[in-house]
Amino acid sequence: MTEHADKGIRRPLLSAAAVLALAAGLYYALMPSNGHSSDTNAAPPPTKVDVITVQQQSVRLWNRFSGRLTAVDSAQIKPRVSGEIDQVLFEDGQLVDKGDVLFIIDPRPFEAAVQQAEAQLASARSRATLAKDELERASKLVDRQLVSESVYDAAKNEFRVASASIEEARSALVKARLDLEYAHIKAPFNGRVSRAELTEGNIVEAGANAPVLTTLVSSDLLYAEFNVDEQTYIHSMRQRDLLDQMPVKLTLADDNREYRGKIHAFDNQLDIATGTIRARAIVENTDGTLTPGMYANVQLGAPRETEVLLLPTKAIGTNQDKKFVYVVGDDNTAAYREVTLGEHHREQRVILTGLKAGERVVVNGLSHIRQGAPVEPVPAAEAATQ
Repeated sequence: MTEHADKGIRRPLLSAAAVLALAAGLYYALMPSNGHSSDTNAAPPPTKVDVITVQQQSVRLWNRFSGRLTAVDSAQIKPRVSGEIDQVLFEDGQLVDKGDVLFIIDPRPFEAAVQQAEAQLASARSRATLAKDELERASKLVDRQLVSESVYDAAKNEFRVASASIEEARSALVKARLDLEYAHIKAPFNGRVSRAELTEGNIVEAGANAPVLTTLVSSDLLYAEFNVDEQTYIHSMRQRDLLDQMPVKLTLADDNREYRGKIHAFDNQLDIATGTIRARAIVENTDGTLTPGMYANVQLGAPRETEVLLLPTKAIGTNQDKKFVYVVGDDNTAAYREVTLGEHHREQRVILTGLKAGERVVVNGLSHIRQGAPVEPVPAAEAATQ
């Protein structure tokens, strides 16, 4: 019985000791440390963010389009006289200059025709000289009334016929010389020639059904043709007096080489289906790489530089179909601001509405800040240095 009584006494004593230990633990836990109170609900420190100050900048704005290259000059070389191809004087794909001989059609028949025409002209001149002498003689005789007027009229008519024969012979000689010249088929302009479709020994016929001997395209300058939207067209035409000052930059796919040019012309009507109009620029083929038919990336520049607000693309957030930024006020709190974007400029965007010069804009960590949140702004240049 004594043993059971002792156990009954120990349980209350142990429970009281546990309560005292718990109370002591809470007391020491709540005791001030080094004389300062501990605030378990203290606010987190402000988020450190990089900011830039938006300023007006003078830049030339560019619009980007996809286009295709076409030749400024292009020609199908066909024979203008009939005959046998005697020589082919170019290699496939060769660069040629204006006036270079590409083909020679056997010139001997045409040389003979020239000689014949020259002889006919000499004969006509001789007959004309004789007819002139007869006319002068008849004129003197009729003045003396030694011959009738009919004799004089006949001499005059003979002289006219002889004079006309000279013109006819002269025209025949010009044609014969042209045919001889046409037998030497020349390049009509500077460019790159294709392959020879017909070679030596082939007989060719001139005329509407004449065969294509080769093709020639210009290589120094090329057209870049591309479609521009209606807004760009309107803006450009309102500055039509400055069209020749609108620069063009062209690059090929997966190639950083840049080619320069200028706008040449716009088409005369808008495509209703696409809402675009065709534009044409002239580009210099500085290294000879460009060739008609290539696809190209075309950038059309404004004729003049304009004052705009620019912002890095990383500073611009997207909220469904809206664009926004965070502006840091004088109290170092972040303010949500919707903006309207303009054209691209390098890795920046033109800001049309929503910002003004002198405001500080957050350029990183947009997902970590909220409207009205305190921030610790660090100038972007200083942050990059750190």
